[in-house]
Amino acid sequence: MPIQQSEVLYTAVATAENGRDGRVATDDGKLDVVVNPPEEMGGSGAGTNPEQLFAAGYSACFQGALAVVARQEGADVSGSTVTAKVGIGKNDDGFGIIVEISAEIPTVDAATARSLVEKAHQVCPYSKATRGNITVTLA
Repeated sequence: MPIQQSEVLYTAVATAENGRDGRVATDDGKLDVVVNPPEEMGGSGAGTNPEQLFAAGYSACFQGALAVVARQEGADVSGSTVTAKVGIGKNDDGFGIIVEISAEIPTVDAATARSLVEKAHQVCPYSKATRGNITVTLA
C-alpha cells in the first residue's frame, strides 16, 4: 500500500544535468558527483554512473532493513555487510536493470542468515519499490 503525502518523513531532492554524461547534485550539497557512462557502455567511465548510485542506495537501505528484522528476531547482525550488484542491459523496451543482493552475516549460521535476508527483502523500501518491476535475486 503506497504512503500518502501526509505520511512522508523525508524527501531527497537531486537534480541531474546532461543525463548520463554530466553531473548530479542534491539540493543540500551533500552529494555532487560527475556522472559518465561506464567504459562497457561506450563512455569514459571517468565519473560514477546511475547504476552505482542505485547500488549504493539499495545496499544501504537493505542493510537498514536487515537490522530492523534482526532486532525483531533477536538476532545479532553486527559486522554484517550488504552488497548490491546492479546490472544494466538491453531488453525489449530499450534498456533494463537487474539486481543481486548478497549479505555477509558472520554472527549467525547460514540458514538464519538466509531467513533474515528474505525477511529484509520483504520490508526494505527499495525492494518494495522494485518488486514486480525488475528482477532482484537474493544471493
